[in-house]
Amino acid sequence: MPDSPDTEPDAVDPQAVEPEAAEPEAPPAPLLELRDGLPEVVETDARLAEACAALAAGTGPIAIDAERASGYRYSNRAYLIQLRREGAGTWLVDPIPLTTLDPLQEALGDAEWILHAATQDLPCLREVGLTPTSIFDTELAGRLLGYPRVGLATLVETVLGLRMRKEHSAADWSTRPLPKAWLDYAALDVEVLLELREHMIAELEKAGKTEWARQEFDNLLGFEPAVRVDAWRRTSGVHRLRGRRALGAARALWEARDAIAAERDVTPGRILPDSAIVAAATAMPTDRRALLATPGFHGRGASRYSSTWVDALQRVREMSEDELPTRAPRGDGPPHPRTWAEREPVADRRFKAAREAMLNLAEVHHLPVENLLTPDYLRRLMWTPPETRDPAGLAEAVRAQLASYGARPWQAELITGALVGAILGADVEPAAGPEAEPADGE
Repeated sequence: MPDSPDTEPDAVDPQAVEPEAAEPEAPPAPLLELRDGLPEVVETDARLAEACAALAAGTGPIAIDAERASGYRYSNRAYLIQLRREGAGTWLVDPIPLTTLDPLQEALGDAEWILHAATQDLPCLREVGLTPTSIFDTELAGRLLGYPRVGLATLVETVLGLRMRKEHSAADWSTRPLPKAWLDYAALDVEVLLELREHMIAELEKAGKTEWARQEFDNLLGFEPAVRVDAWRRTSGVHRLRGRRALGAARALWEARDAIAAERDVTPGRILPDSAIVAAATAMPTDRRALLATPGFHGRGASRYSSTWVDALQRVREMSEDELPTRAPRGDGPPHPRTWAEREPVADRRFKAAREAMLNLAEVHHLPVENLLTPDYLRRLMWTPPETRDPAGLAEAVRAQLASYGARPWQAELITGALVGAILGADVEPAAGPEAEPADGE
């Protein structure tokens, strides 16, 4: 008997339906390869003289990078320096066995250095006598251009369409001899910096940010790593400690560990992890047996240096209350902005208005807000602004105060108007809201 017209059709077998064709994945970018092959590592003064002659005879800027042993060594020294220049090729210099790098500094002359994340490499290069007279920082250029990710591998793939290997970024570069795969990786880090710089120069010019970049790069020439005050307070987990004596124990253990690490040139965490410091500072054991039995107290140097740890804890037990650290030492800057609403309502209004203005300006100009103005500068200015409220005088005073902090002229020019507006606007008491309507029946 045939189906009637209103009979439901048979259910469709879902396995019989062909799936929609998936979008084909884009092929991976071509892998970056060394154009000139892997150079021999410069390990003798005679070989360094050859490198210096080649680099001095080259033309244009010099791509430079350094490899350290972060996570393995206490020091921040350079264990390998990579250089590349047009007409000179790539050179890999091992500074450890060399008498001096003064000939290399002379060969580089006043050529511009191209670095990626210059603040990471400048201190260790300066330590071996290498100092630039001008810089182009590809990471900082990427920030000014508004790239969302500015790691070297990402920028190279985005801008140049080439894929970089990054598997040896966390290697122990104090290893000798250095494996060939690591040397390949190191040489590739300067392989494309010359080309990347050319592309970014054009982009900066098109975006009207060439002068911004010049001021930022000039500012890097005077870069000095920040000196950490009370560095022991950065011990992971120290915030969980209760009482000043426990804090004193953490400080004493941290300082003892730091001294051992410096002497052995080993990163401190490889001697005793932060978690072990916190565990011992919490338990305050009085002897070696109790210390080693403390839950969470472990590490390569836990037993080896047990007498050092016990002595440190004993000294803390003998300290007077005045000798112990406080929970939060007073800094030279303003308090945290979250406390401003209660302590200084006008400053709170200033800061919130200025912060919103900074976010808007950063979005308009396509760059991270922290590159528009260092957050600490904004907090300091909004906490203690100039006294004058004459708009023209206030603008001049704001520019001077920003300059005293270290802000660059392009930053002050861009943001002064917004900051003046925030300061003046915050002085006006906000209008009280309308009184609440009485509820029905009241």
